[in-house]
Amino acid sequence: MKSFQYIISDEAGIHARPAGLLVKEVRKFKSNITIICRTKKADLKKLMALMGMGIRKGDNVTVEVFGEDEEEAASYLQDFFKKNF
Repeated sequence: MKSFQYIISDEAGIHARPAGLLVKEVRKFKSNITIICRTKKADLKKLMALMGMGIRKGDNVTVEVFGEDEEEAASYLQDFFKKNF
């Protein structure tokens, strides 16, 4: 399993447009990918679960990646978070 933490810096947090892009990108990987924020946890392949978390600016999130392409997925997602959130 690979994981990384990221502090959300976007003023709007994780909102609809970038969340939709994130889910679209995550679905390209075979690994199971989850996001954890505060006491909530969601499957990053499910847009409504992600949006339901209410992630705001300043929140510290942990992304966990487990599966056959976890190295590639974790690296890609770290870059995605830096560029979009």
